[in-house]
Amino acid sequence: MSKEKLLNQGRPRQFEDDEVIDAAVAVFSENGFAGTSAQDLCDGTGLGRGSLYNAFGSKQGLYEQALLRSHEKSMSAQLAILKQSGSAKERLRILLFWGIAEDLEQPEQHDAMVLFSALERGSKDEAVASLNKEYRQRLEKALVSVFTEGQENKEFAKKASAIQMARGFLAGYYGLRVLNKNITDKDVLDDVVAGLLANL
Repeated sequence: MSKEKLLNQGRPRQFEDDEVIDAAVAVFSENGFAGTSAQDLCDGTGLGRGSLYNAFGSKQGLYEQALLRSHEKSMSAQLAILKQSGSAKERLRILLFWGIAEDLEQPEQHDAMVLFSALERGSKDEAVASLNKEYRQRLEKALVSVFTEGQENKEFAKKASAIQMARGFLAGYYGLRVLNKNITDKDVLDDVVAGLLANL
């Protein structure tokens, strides 16, 4: 299902409250799609099963709405970092440490769902794959702008194109986010960040 269809998917007005979808995000982030039951969603959102299914159609429908909400929240935060003033490398450093803080301090928030959706559903679910592709492309476009600026002001060498550097950085960034789920030693994560930035 396309992002436009998800945004325009009709449901009763009383369920337009983002708090309901945010509550579902927390449940899906903790349990994954397969591990989340209808009762888990009822407990997490405070709504009855009939109300949930009337509003969203199915667990899949609610999952897609929750993922879309997570994409919008996460993208807004990341773009705000990449578009702020300061050197290109400093913005990248802030983004990396923002990712660490999000994962370590808020394990059941929007960025966790974005990451888990790619690992759990990315190769199985066309709607999830489509949403994640759009998310990655938007972040990649913002990173290309940062690397282009960095090359123009000679912060970064032109040993690779801006898009190649952006994609290489993305690989390291996503790898760091996965490590965050398995490593709680912040010194190790700080070393990963230092290594990523040293290679630019």
